[in-house]
Formats: sequence, structure tokens, C-alpha cells
Amino acid sequence: MKSKPQKTETQPDFEQSLSELEALVAKLEQGDVPLEDALKSFERGVALTRQCQTALRTAQQKVEVLLARNGTEEVAPFADEDDDDDAER
Repeated sequence: MKSKPQKTETQPDFEQSLSELEALVAKLEQGDVPLEDALKSFERGVALTRQCQTALRTAQQKVEVLLARNGTEEVAPFADEDDDDDAER
């Protein structure tokens, strides 16, 4: 009997990463964070953003596979944030 692989504790799920990222952004937007703490928070935010992007890409690939299995292959590509000029605001 095969068991499902367990999620490792080192890889938080999408919702946890997003929640932590939102908290970091709110903290940094207040503007009263010392520079060293702000840099550490920014670094953590970049890592969380990458985790979220990876989770979203994985979910998108799963959806595409499921749609392909059902004979519906009308999947429009998502615009990558790197291509979006509005993401730099």
C-alpha cells in the first residue's frame, strides 16, 4: 500500500507564505522599521514571493494537465509579473 508523500515542514504552503508576505509589506509600509530590520524583511519578502510564484506555477500546470485530460485545451497563458510594468509600482 502506497502512502501519499507528506509536505515537508521546510516548505510552507501558499496561504502561509502569502499571509506572511502581506504582514511584512504592512510592516514595511508603516515606515518606522530600522534600516537593518527593513533589509531583513525585504529579503524574507523576496523569498516568500518566489515561494508563492512557484506554488502558483505548479497549480497552473496541474490545471493545464487536468484540462488536457478532459479534452479541453483552451488554456490562456497567464501574464508573468516580470512582464507586467505595473508590478514595479
